[in-house]
Amino acid sequence: MSVPKLRFPEFRDAGDWEIKQFSKYIVLYRGSSPRPIQSYLSSDSSGVNWIKIGDTKSAKNFVISQVEEKITPEGAKKSRKVNVGELILANSMSYGKTYQVAIDGYIYDGWFVLRDYEKYFDKQFLLQLLNSEYMQSQYERFSAGGIVQNISSDIVYKTVLPHTLLKEQKKIADCLTSIDDRITTEAQKLDTLKAHKKGLMQQLFPAEGETLPKLRFPEFQDLGEWENKPLGSKTIKVGSGITPNGGEKNYKSQGRPFIRSQNIGWGWLLLDDVVCIDDAIHSTFPATEINEGDVFLNITGASIGRSAVADYQVQGGNVNQHVCIIRTQQSELNPYYLNQYLLSQYGQNQIDSFQAGGNRQGLNFAQIRSFSLPLPLIEEQQKIADCLSSIDEAIAAQSQVIDLLKLHKKGLMQQLFPSVEEVRR
Repeated sequence: MSVPKLRFPEFRDAGDWEIKQFSKYIVLYRGSSPRPIQSYLSSDSSGVNWIKIGDTKSAKNFVISQVEEKITPEGAKKSRKVNVGELILANSMSYGKTYQVAIDGYIYDGWFVLRDYEKYFDKQFLLQLLNSEYMQSQYERFSAGGIVQNISSDIVYKTVLPHTLLKEQKKIADCLTSIDDRITTEAQKLDTLKAHKKGLMQQLFPAEGETLPKLRFPEFQDLGEWENKPLGSKTIKVGSGITPNGGEKNYKSQGRPFIRSQNIGWGWLLLDDVVCIDDAIHSTFPATEINEGDVFLNITGASIGRSAVADYQVQGGNVNQHVCIIRTQQSELNPYYLNQYLLSQYGQNQIDSFQAGGNRQGLNFAQIRSFSLPLPLIEEQQKIADCLSSIDEAIAAQSQVIDLLKLHKKGLMQQLFPSVEEVRR
């Protein structure tokens, strides 16, 4: 028996919540996959929805409403049918997250469908509960080695669920769902800002093969065509750093900032998990020291092409081998203008052009120096950079609104559901 820290007034005298094993409340039915699956994929209108883990990428508030692939009716006979509104729990590579389906379809063996729980749980409450913080803790507790990759029905059945009155469940679900709706609304605003910036970038920079942008600020309209110059002709440094011998053993919580690829976002620095090195190590590679105004460009791995500009927070630090420092001749090339151009579709297209087969694997310094860069006068560069940077600030502020809402919801869930410690007793 247990009681959450926070309870709506009308339920404060409703007694303790019950804590029982998952298996006492819910029955799992595993999906199945026809083999070989390639023989059952359908590309025409006769196909039926084939719900896979990958379809969660487009899910909103844990609701799956569209699929990437369909299977033939013959394949469907070898799979498991799920109906609109049912809950499905991922058992592979997604840490036991639960989703509601907004479409009829069929699930493969990466899913369980949850059934026979209606007399115990409000559906929306159960969806929130199964995606709450302590469920993952339980999966890790019951799985071998504590590392969750695949979750068996045995593991799920061993977890415990807190249970209270259906009326109280619905009240909690309504509260959390209202926050989800707010997060969705704010996320749509963020998407609108990003789309606005993308559209502006397409107009403020000349299209490939052209020497004038579609949109130009009034004071520059009579200044003639832009020049295309190789990036290397407007820089005084193009180079990356190194990781000190011993790797992570050298990382400190204080000292010189040591910038890695994860610290470079799409236009701004991500310093929540920045590490530092001491002065002794810093002194061994002074050529990689950061100046304020340096442009960082990720040159390897999945984050290749992300860029940001160094500010006072990282000045005097260093970069590792996955981050390139581009130091411009600032009288001719504004670093903030360069940063925005690299992030534009034109800059990203050039980055892609150097990758074999379209796979982003790495850029070398010669390739970076050869980037074709459309250049107006330095004053026009500044105007463009200021315009796009102001939108970046709005995007960052909107992202923070969403992060705070998510944090608020997380805190509420920790109080509206019994704690992990109480559940484990």
